Amino acid sequence: MRYVLNRFGFLVLSLWAAITLNFILPRLMPGNPAQAMIAKQAGNINPAALKAIEEQLGLSNGPLWQQYFQYLGNLLTGHWGASFQYFPTPVVSIIATSLPWTIALLGVVTIIAVVVGTLIGILIAWRRGGTADNVIPVATMFGQAIPTFWLGLILIYFFGFVHHWFPLAHGYGDDVTPGLNGPFLASAIYHSILPAVVVFVGSISGWIVGMRNNMITTLGEDYVVFAEAKGVPKRRLIFSYAARNALLPQLTSVAIALSSIIGGQILIEQVFSYPGIGYGLTNAVASEDYPLIQGMFLIIAVTALVINFIVDMLYGRLDPRVRRRGAA
Repeated sequence: MRYVLNRFGFLVLSLWAAITLNFILPRLMPGNPAQAMIAKQAGNINPAALKAIEEQLGLSNGPLWQQYFQYLGNLLTGHWGASFQYFPTPVVSIIATSLPWTIALLGVVTIIAVVVGTLIGILIAWRRGGTADNVIPVATMFGQAIPTFWLGLILIYFFGFVHHWFPLAHGYGDDVTPGLNGPFLASAIYHSILPAVVVFVGSISGWIVGMRNNMITTLGEDYVVFAEAKGVPKRRLIFSYAARNALLPQLTSVAIALSSIIGGQILIEQVFSYPGIGYGLTNAVASEDYPLIQGMFLIIAVTALVINFIVDMLYGRLDPRVRRRGAA
């Protein structure tokens, strides 16, 4: 319990720091965002209309401490301001629309890559020195060495432009209506195949090589050698003795990978015009949409901290030594 409370306290402190930085940094930028937006769209307007727009955007000219507490209240109630680019659409609505696309694509593919890569790493480490151990890591490293945007462009050209097997861009077809219906889900899966292949090819090698190296180190430990000498069955020796402890360093990589999911694979989503967080963040930066940038960065930071907290709990569950050090 003390370990859990320590990690939870660190999570709360980190969340407060991330939220505070997200509040301070945009306010250090010069100029008035409302005036900048109006200058792009309608030119000069009267002060009363400008003040009304500032209120809709969540801007205030009050003291900084008052703005801070108002900002915290708006966060808790879901009032994150309106997007400049899609005014008057709320930032929360845009994030809620983009987030499922990123989670559905990157989340599913990352989990599949972790499971498949970890299992392959376990098996080739047990049969180290064999054909699979010599071929699979090297072959998958070629995929990891290729820049993801370049691989995406190659796949689009050959399978989309030349052979017309897959669509060139977007998350679903123009002939379907978004919603929980068969045609839309089929179209969304069809459009996600090429970006999913790019993500999988670019990440599978790291999971294979990482788990293989962890397993080889663990298999050389005295307790594993002793268990093997006692005649422990192979399946139990691999998964109960070796793989369980070899998974601990892998959890750190899993935390980093899952944290990057919400941030999106910006280059991949941009190449495929996939409507996720990464694609929306790129467009927001290009359009100087500060409220949307602020909201997306906050989601990314909070998600990363929560995932790291969950991984810390898993570490404490799998390795009692971590619990004892964390509670000290």
